[in-house]
Amino acid sequence: MISSVAFAAEDWPRWRGLNADGGWNPKGIPADFARKEPARLWSQEIGAGFGGVTACEGRVYVMDRLKSPKEIERVLCFDAESGKKLWDHSWDVSYGGMDYGTGPRSSVSIIDGKAYALGATGVAACLDAASGKVIWEVDTVQTFGAKIPKWGFAASPVLDGERVLLHVGAREGSVLALDKNSGKEVWRGGPDPAGYCTPEIISHAGARQLIAWGPEHVQSLDPASGRVNWTFPYKITYGVSIAQPIYHDGILLVSGYWHGAKALRLGKSATLLWENQSDICGLMSAPLFRDGIVYMLDKTRGLQAFELKTGRILWSDDNTLSPKDSNPQMSLVWMQESANLAALLNADGELVYVSLKPEGHKELARWQIIGKTWAHPAFAGNRVYVRNDKELSSWRLW
Repeated sequence: MISSVAFAAEDWPRWRGLNADGGWNPKGIPADFARKEPARLWSQEIGAGFGGVTACEGRVYVMDRLKSPKEIERVLCFDAESGKKLWDHSWDVSYGGMDYGTGPRSSVSIIDGKAYALGATGVAACLDAASGKVIWEVDTVQTFGAKIPKWGFAASPVLDGERVLLHVGAREGSVLALDKNSGKEVWRGGPDPAGYCTPEIISHAGARQLIAWGPEHVQSLDPASGRVNWTFPYKITYGVSIAQPIYHDGILLVSGYWHGAKALRLGKSATLLWENQSDICGLMSAPLFRDGIVYMLDKTRGLQAFELKTGRILWSDDNTLSPKDSNPQMSLVWMQESANLAALLNADGELVYVSLKPEGHKELARWQIIGKTWAHPAFAGNRVYVRNDKELSSWRLW
C-alpha cells in the first residue's frame, strides 16, 4: 500500500513500480513491439551504485556515490524528457571495508511531492521531490542504533500512511517506522537485525501485515504499531535475505541462495507448506506471479517456473535469458500480464522481451541498452530508464 494518491501510468514511484510487484502494463503496446528497436533519448554521467531508478511526475530519481574530492552519497533528480539534472543532495559517508562497496543499494521512493532515500551507511532523508530541499535527514545508526550489515543497507523506504518504514535493524527493532513529515520515531519492531530485503505490506484474512524478511526469521508485524504477529525461523548463511517474498492465495514464498525456497501457509501464525533447499534458490531477483505460477531466477538453472502451491518445477531456461554467474541477476516486470508478456533487464544490460507461460517461455526480442548492471530499471509509459556505475539513460521503446 503506497497511499491514496493517484499516480499516472507513466509513473514508477518506488522499488518495483507502482504496486511494488513488478507490474508495468503500459497502455498502447503496438502489435509489432518486438520489431521496434529502442531509441536512446538521453544519457547522463553518474557515479556508482546498485540502487534502482524511479520516475514520477516527469522526473527521474537515482542514488550514487562519489569518492573524490571527498566520499559522498547523492540523491539525483533529472528531467524525464531532456535528461537535464534538476537537483542533487549529498551527505558525507565512509564505506570503509563494506563488501561490494560500490555505492547505494536502494531506490528513492516518491509520494505526496516528497522523495525518501536511504543510503548504504544508514542516512535517511526526506526531500522535496521538485526542488531537492531537505525536509528532514537523520543518521539511523547514530540516532536509533541501527547496525550496518555486511553489504550495507539495501532495503528501499516503504511509505504507509503517515509513516516511512526502514529496514535498518535498529536496537530492538528490525523495522523502524518514522513520521514521514518530521522523521521522528513512531515505532520499531521485529527481532531480527537488518537484512537486504525491502519490506512489503500484504492483506491476509482481512488484516494488513508488514512482511520483513531478516537474516534469521520471516517476520510479520502490525504496520500501525510494529507489534509482532508471528515469526518463522529461517537462518541464512551470510544473512543474505534479499529477494522480495511474494504472497498469493494464503501462501507466502521466500527464497534464498544458500537454503532455498520455503512456502508458508498463513493463518494466525505461519506453518511450512513445502520447501526445496536445492532446486529453487533465488538470490537478488524478485519473482513474478500469475495464475498460480511463480517465475523466478534460480542461482544455477536460470529463470524457472514452478507452482506456488506445490513447488513443482515446470521448466527452466538453462541460463539463456541472463548470463550464468555465481551471482546471477535480472530485473523482471510484467509488460502485458494479461498476455503473459514480460520484459527483463539482464546482468549484461540487455533488454529482453519474453513470453512466460506454464508450458514454457519464448524469447521475442533482445536489445543492448546499457553495460553490465544489477540495478532495477524504471519502466514508465513507453520509456525505460536504466543505470549502471557510469551512466543513467532514457530509452523510448516504441
